[in-house]
Amino acid sequence: EMLELMKKLRSKVLIGVVGGSNIVKQQGQLGADCLNDFDYFFAENGLMAWHNGKELAKTSIKDQLGEKNIKELVNFCLRYIADLDIPVKRGTFFEFRNGMINCSPIGRNCSQQERDEFEQYDNKTGVRAAFVKALQAKFGERMGLTFSIGGQISFDIFPKGWDKTYCLRYIEDVQTVHFFGDKTDKGGNDYEIYTHPRTTGHSVKSPDDTMRIVRELFLKDEEPPIAPKPPAPAPAPEASSGLGALIIPCVVAICAVTLVMLHPSF
Repeated sequence: EMLELMKKLRSKVLIGVVGGSNIVKQQGQLGADCLNDFDYFFAENGLMAWHNGKELAKTSIKDQLGEKNIKELVNFCLRYIADLDIPVKRGTFFEFRNGMINCSPIGRNCSQQERDEFEQYDNKTGVRAAFVKALQAKFGERMGLTFSIGGQISFDIFPKGWDKTYCLRYIEDVQTVHFFGDKTDKGGNDYEIYTHPRTTGHSVKSPDDTMRIVRELFLKDEEPPIAPKPPAPAPAPEASSGLGALIIPCVVAICAVTLVMLHPSF
């Protein structure tokens, strides 16, 4: 129902999607042909961008930092890891991703047992926290980097500002942008774009919430009133709980990454 509503909306205004996941995961949520279903499509917060199904831009941390800065950063990390006195070191200390560099003091190809043991060791000694503090002091301000500890054995390195607001650079000629998201509280991954001065933010809690607002704003004259459905028998508590856990988060993930753009020509 949401995708059908987006198709109708597209005849009125420009529409787009922005999400933090890569394109493969977003195609799993929105369908294999989703690049052609929206005027603009942004994966990895806009580091991968498409317009009318054609690739618009592709940005990586390599393009942002340049090889000279990356080499300096990697060399510093390697020297730091070499001097670390930790119980175990394995291999693959770096994983180079499109939007970030992942660094692991123990090495990513450690066993699960070694991973668990390092996590316990790190919780007691703060190995990663000290590593990040040293990187922040040397590179944070100078290279404009953010460092984020996550998982059991590693931390991420990425440029400041590479959140969902990144996609707005590709629609600078659009005068009004409506954003619909569910993680809009501070700390949520929709917060920055929801509160951005270029957007009109709508905080939604469900697919029905999103569709209601879209109809009220853009399709009010065309959408006939929808008669309320007769109340269904209340399901057993077990069935209700299972249905909510399986279906609702999946659908909310779709509606939570919707951009509606009003172009001057529309």
